[in-house]
Amino acid sequence: TGYDITVASEVMAIFCLSESISELKTRLGKIVIGYTYEKTPVTASQLKVHGAMAALLKDALKPNLVQTLENNPAFVHGGPFANIAHGCNSVIATKLALRMGDYTVTEAGFGADLGAEKFIDIKCRQAGLSPDAAVLVATIRALKMHGGVAKDSLKTPNVEAVRKGLPNLLKHIENIQGFGLPPVVAINHFATDTDEEVAVVEQACAALGVKAVKATHFADGGAGAEELAKAVLKVTSDGKPQLKFTYPSEMPLWNKVKTIAQNIYGADDIMADAKVRQKFKDLEAAGYGNLPICMAKTQY
Repeated sequence: TGYDITVASEVMAIFCLSESISELKTRLGKIVIGYTYEKTPVTASQLKVHGAMAALLKDALKPNLVQTLENNPAFVHGGPFANIAHGCNSVIATKLALRMGDYTVTEAGFGADLGAEKFIDIKCRQAGLSPDAAVLVATIRALKMHGGVAKDSLKTPNVEAVRKGLPNLLKHIENIQGFGLPPVVAINHFATDTDEEVAVVEQACAALGVKAVKATHFADGGAGAEELAKAVLKVTSDGKPQLKFTYPSEMPLWNKVKTIAQNIYGADDIMADAKVRQKFKDLEAAGYGNLPICMAKTQY
């Protein structure tokens, strides 16, 4: 058709949350394209274009089955931006993988603030999914940058900088545990990492009762992630965790944003001018008060 969905489009996010062509059509029909002079939302369904939109996407609803270099099956299906959308693959692909395999691994955005929060509060809430564990990927390089090291000096060993950068990782661990999930930290190994630097991360995580595993899959393929896989299997053998959302659906929109800012990002409070506060009230008056919040930010 020559019709492409960009990752920045709300159509991509809608597509990834839909589980059937009929649901996709309904969701597309709810897209607000403008407002009347009385501030009443005007939707795609009122323009009677949602059927044509769904028809263009009917074949795209079928997940793409691919394989890794080591012949492991994988679904590549959907990709809404993680900074402005919810940053997760399609619900269809996730549920299909759960039915077809013993274990399903899915990626969610970046970080346990932006990625995990929206995966849980948007995707899991709407699709009825409940993960068994969360793998938090960290690098020694990133921790050194958080510890104040310039980008062009990250290859230089610096144990003290790793220690200074640890609060960032520990906050992500706290976030994961706040969702009721057992975390496993994967240290994505670079050739310039030293054993001493890795040990600092392992010890800090161990003090919290969290397993940190050096993963060398970039260099060694699947064999380099075997210990990580074993660690994940171990934490999932302790029983099904009770998933916790950041906020209830019935909470007012402003309070949802405040709760995310305080609990996930560590803010003291949030503020906005009167026009922004009124926008929240207008959204609730239009019937959108029970929807989840899709927080937008950069990866930094």
